[in-house]
This record gives sequence, C-alpha cells and structure tokens, in this order.
Amino acid sequence: MDSYRVLFEPLHKTICVGSKTTLLEAAAKAGIILDKVCGGGRGCGRCKVVVRDGKVRSETAKRLAPEEIERGFVLACRAYPESDLLIEIPEETHSADKLELDKDARRFRAIHPGITQKQFAKSPLVRKIFLTLDRPTLDDNPGDYERLQRALKKTTGISSVHADLKLLCRLPQVLRENDFAVTVTVGTLGDTAEILDIEGGNRSGRNCMAIVDVGTSTIVVHLVDAVEMTTLDAHACYNSQSIYGREVTARIIASEKRGGAHLQELVVGDINRLISALARKNRIRLKDILAVVAAGNTTMAHFLLGLPAGNIRRNPYIAASIEPPPVRATEVGIRIHPAGLLFVVPGISSWVGGDLTAGILATDLHESNETVMLIDVGTNGEIILGNKEWLVACSASTGPALEGASVECGMIAERGAIEKVYLEDDRIHYKVIGHTAPRGICGSGIIDLIAALLDKGIIDRSGRLVEGSDPAVRFEKGCGRFVIVEKEKTQTGKDVFVTQNDIENVITAKAAVFAAAKILVERLNLRFSDIDKLFLAGGFGSYIDRHNAIKIGLLPDLPVSRIHYVGNTSLWGAKLAAFSSEAYRTLHEIRLKTTYYDLIGTSDYVEQFKQAMFLPHTDIELFPSLLDRETSAA
Repeated sequence: MDSYRVLFEPLHKTICVGSKTTLLEAAAKAGIILDKVCGGGRGCGRCKVVVRDGKVRSETAKRLAPEEIERGFVLACRAYPESDLLIEIPEETHSADKLELDKDARRFRAIHPGITQKQFAKSPLVRKIFLTLDRPTLDDNPGDYERLQRALKKTTGISSVHADLKLLCRLPQVLRENDFAVTVTVGTLGDTAEILDIEGGNRSGRNCMAIVDVGTSTIVVHLVDAVEMTTLDAHACYNSQSIYGREVTARIIASEKRGGAHLQELVVGDINRLISALARKNRIRLKDILAVVAAGNTTMAHFLLGLPAGNIRRNPYIAASIEPPPVRATEVGIRIHPAGLLFVVPGISSWVGGDLTAGILATDLHESNETVMLIDVGTNGEIILGNKEWLVACSASTGPALEGASVECGMIAERGAIEKVYLEDDRIHYKVIGHTAPRGICGSGIIDLIAALLDKGIIDRSGRLVEGSDPAVRFEKGCGRFVIVEKEKTQTGKDVFVTQNDIENVITAKAAVFAAAKILVERLNLRFSDIDKLFLAGGFGSYIDRHNAIKIGLLPDLPVSRIHYVGNTSLWGAKLAAFSSEAYRTLHEIRLKTTYYDLIGTSDYVEQFKQAMFLPHTDIELFPSLLDRETSAA
C-alpha cells in the first residue's frame, strides 16, 4: 500500500499514512482532534479542511457549499490521500484536544470531590515497604525468598506472597549488596500479595499512582501520592476515540470493522500522554508510578484492556468481563513502572459500568439510610436507585445530544461554548466559557435554551418552533431554526443557532432518561416523592441548571434542595479504592449487591418514552411545581 506524508498546518504536525486512511484518521494519528459531531459518520459536515497542496480522493459532500469546494475544502472524514499533502486546518475545525491547555475547561480535571466521602483504612493497592531482614546464620537458614516472605508476613499480616522468576534471580544479590535492608514493592489483593520489585535501602517514601476516569468524551488522570494519600496534580484531554463516534455503539462497530487494537491504541495513547505530562511537571519518574486504577463504562473498560466488545451490543448483551482481574500495565501499553499493575473498577452489567460502581462507593449510597437516586447524564444515561438494603441500576441510551453533539452548532464545553442561557427583561441572554465571542453551544447551555424558549412561547410543549413568535425564529424551506447569536457577534462569522431537529434530538435524549427513572421507581412501588436525595454525577451533570432540567422534564419534579451535584464520582470512587484495599473489596460487594434492570425487555418502556416526548411531559401532573406556577401566572 502506498504511503504519503501529510503535513497539517498551522500546527506543524506531520504523519505518514496509507491511501486507505482518511484525513480524519490521519489527523488523529498526528495527535490532532478535528471537530465532528457524527464521530466520522459522515453526517455533520464539521471536519472541514483545506487541501493547499497535493491530491486527494474525496467523496461528494452535500455539506460543502460550491464556493467552499472551489477554495479546496474537503471533509476530512471523506478524503483520502493520493500524494503527499499540505492540509490547512481552519480555526473552527480544530477542536482543543488537550483540556489542560484551556484554563476555562479545567472543570474536567475534577481536582476536588463533589461530596464528603467516607474514610477507609489506609492500605494502598500497591505499596512500598522497608524491611530490615535478619542476616542468615547456620541456625536460621531458610532461603532468601522464604526469609523475605516471613518478614513481609510479620510486617503486613499478608499470608500469601508470590514473585516472578526474574525477581527471584535478582533477590540474593540485592539482599547482600544492601546488608539485607531493602524496600519491597507489593501489590496487595485481600490476603494475597505479589512482590513487584525489590530495591536496596529505604525507598518507601516515593509511591505514586495514576487514577483514571476513562470517559467516552474525556479522559481525566489524577496523579496521587499513595504515602500521603493526596492528589498531586491532574490533567484531562478529549478521548481520541471520538473520531469513530461520540457514543460507544459506534465505536464497538468501528472496532469490529478495524480491529480492537486500534481503539485500544487511541485510549492508551491518551492516558500515556497525560501521565507523562504529569510526571514531567511534578518531577516524578515513571518508574515511581506503581499502579493505575481506572474506572469507566463497560465498553471503555473493554477498549482499555483490548477485550472484544462486540457482544455488548448484541442480544443478550454479554460482556467479556464485568470484573476483570488486575493486569500488568505494560500488557496494555501503559508506561509506568515495568511491573506496575492496572486495576479496572468492576462494573455492574454490560451497560452499567465501573464508573457507576465507583460512584456508589464515592457517594456512600450503598450504606445510606435514605432512598437515593444517582443519575449520570452522558451519552448513556445511567441510573442507580437504592439505599443500604438494596440497589437497582438501569441504563437508557440518550445519545450525545445532551452533551452538545447531535446539535448543529453544538460543541463540547470548551472556550467559546455558550454554557448558560437565561431570561432577563424578557430577553434571552447567554454566558460563554472564556468570556469570549461564542462559536457554539454546549450541553448545559442547550438545556437552558430550551427552557427559555418554552418560557417565552417560542416553542410549544411538543418542542415545535412557533412561527412569528420571535424575530430570531427563521423558517427556510419548511425547516425552522432559532438564532441565538447573529454571525457578526460570533468567532466563526456564522450564526449560532438551534434547529427544529436539534430540539427534537434533545427532547428524545431527555425523554430516555426520564422514562428510565420513572420505570425504575414504579417497579419498586415507589413514587418520585419517596426519593430523599437525587445525585447528579459526571462532569456534565455538575453544570446542569436544576430548575431548567426539571422544567424540560429531564429530572423528576423534586425540591431542588434534594438535588445535589456530586461531581466526577467515577474518579473519586476509583481514588478511594486505590488508597484502600478495604474500599477496593467494597467495590466487589457493591457489584454483587446491585441488581441490573434491563429496560430493553420491559413492555412499557416505549410507551413511557413516548409520554416523555413533551415539555416537560404528557402528564403535566407529574410536575406539580410547574403546574402551580402556570396556575399562579394565569
């Protein structure tokens, strides 16, 4: 296969690729994330680039205007190199692929927990232990390894210890060169342990770990000190797998077509870049990072480990593993200590993953005396309901609309995104991340906007734009749109707007979440009013306006005093487990305790979903606070 050199400007990045590689894939291999909503599905028209020099094979693209084609524009997802290329990436096409470069997007780093957490006994999953062994004598003459085992058992209480052959070969020399005073690196799992390394002298003071939230949209890494049990630093980036789709089903299909190794390579590459950047910044050697503890949905865990994920999307939806065992980090390509371990937080089912198990641990939901609902609103809406006596989980496919995708001017929450919309003096106002001119709207802004449009009568309860209701409502060829910001006031020189189709996509997503929550409550013979607390989890969930989420029917009509933002509980639950073997064992107990309720097999989900396809709902009596407000206004 021919190989061509592709230079991307103005980023000055070069990559060599074959003739069957799209420019979108070439950019990803060069570490460049291009804007795209469809994830390379050829439907959004966002990944426009300009061919400045060279020849490409490009499929016809209806999303390009004739004048753009004349100027050399192509869609990166549809263009293939036929020679060496010079490609220009327009500013509006380049997505800020590293969040740490954008101070306004640091919300993703989740450096502080969103909730007070239970304290577990300090016992890191991997620890360094300084031992001074008795020197051998004729009266005390077990083998070196047995002597080490004896000392470890006496110091730690661990009854079973094992080591690999390479370490056994090194052991006699290390002991004698250091007068039998050594530091042993031990990975512990319950009553068993593995000796990962042995060093001369006391080196127990430096023990770091990487805690990873493997999200569908973003990857977040915290570098922690396992001795002091503190967070040293954090970085985040967009998940490079997004070139194959914003939601996991599209990525599973891509893995089946292209092989899972490539999807693994992308996510491992993101994690390695973040860990390396944190290590350099904090002057820590990679070999001093002894473990990675990762949490994510079940599909992302499969991609990380290189497990086949195809059966997750096929009836009866079986994962390769819900609770994978610890493995060497190097086995998946993560660059830390050569013998360092990778722990993946166990999930609950194929569609409720370790991010929710970690969330239950972080919020202490499994030991709550109150009835609590936890909702993680993302591309896959996951819901937990329960208390210390019982836990039930379900999952609803929401699609990426609530996070800004599947919306024509939607974008991830980064600089230039409208993140908040509100009414003041009967006019629509907005707030932009970075206090700059807008170039799109993110998920939290979209929820606010739909609530504002409903309040002003610009859309009706079915979500239809009302012609003549506002000068910003425009209809062309029967297609309606509401212009939020005129092109003269945007970064791109183009209007920022929502279309009728955008509104329908958001209503579809919110209907999926609400219908799932309603069915879960009813199956347990409860009412929404029986919920004592509702936790909103995830980076996106923490920025949802609670009043507006209720107003459009995304959340049940509870007093906002019962609705709490809890932040990235996936990350903080994984961190609790990293610092404590007891907490890690509790994750296993939570998995066994939680019952998964499959909505796909329910007879009334479709009907409940249809009823939720109104603002807020077909049955307005489910939202008494809104009904009271309407009555007062009348």
